[in-house]
Formats: sequence, C-alpha cells, structure tokens
Amino acid sequence: MKTTFFTFLIAAGVLISCGQSRNNSAQNADDSDSATAVITFNEYEHSFGTVREGRKLRHTFTFENTGAGSLVIQSVRTTCGCTVPRYDRKPVASGKAGKIEVELDTSGRNGMQSQTITVTSNATVPVVILRITADVSRTN
Repeated sequence: MKTTFFTFLIAAGVLISCGQSRNNSAQNADDSDSATAVITFNEYEHSFGTVREGRKLRHTFTFENTGAGSLVIQSVRTTCGCTVPRYDRKPVASGKAGKIEVELDTSGRNGMQSQTITVTSNATVPVVILRITADVSRTN
C-alpha cells in the first residue's frame, strides 16, 4: 500500500511539473507574439532639387526596427505610376535595418513634382508617409 501511494505521489509530481513547463512555454510564446515592432526612418522626405525632364531619379529611404517584435512591411504604395517602390518583403528583426527604394521617372513632367509613398506595416504606427519632391525643368 505504501509503495502504491509513493508511486502515485511521484507520478503526480511528474505530471504537475510537465504541466508547468507547458504553461511557461505557452506564456513565452504569448509574450513574443505580443511584442510590437516600431519602424523608425532616417528621413521622411527627400528633395532631388532642380532636375532636367526625362531623368529617372532614385532614392533609398532607410529604416530601423526599434521595437521588440519582428517588423513586416505589408505594402508600399505611391500616388503616381511615375514612382515605383522596391522593398524586401522578409520580416525585419528587432534592431535590424531595412530599406525602401523609390524611382521617380520625370519623363513628360514639368514643374514642381511631389510624390507620396505610403508604407503600411505591422508596427505600432501602422501607416507612415514618405515624400519625394523634384523641380523638373525642360530646359536645364
């Protein structure tokens, strides 16, 4: 009878400790899932100055994930088909950097051009607005 009771106590202790281990693992997974990303750009606006019409202008906006969770860029949209964005769709780990490259085609344009780039991500501020400007001249 004593051995049966002792065996039961050992089995109960093992089951309880396994349950606690699983609960801790689940809690740690919940903590990492709730960690948020923070997207911080080095600059939010870039001016190309005065340029001749017909040029393709390129600029790279760099950012860092200053939050604790992984950053995922969900979309990058521009206000005009003359501006094309390029970005990596892989998650950016905490403390790591990423970039968004934009190209503005000035063909057929004249005067002050201002294009908006809308970045949507899973960051604490989910929408960030970037801007590029250029004063396009046909006789430069």
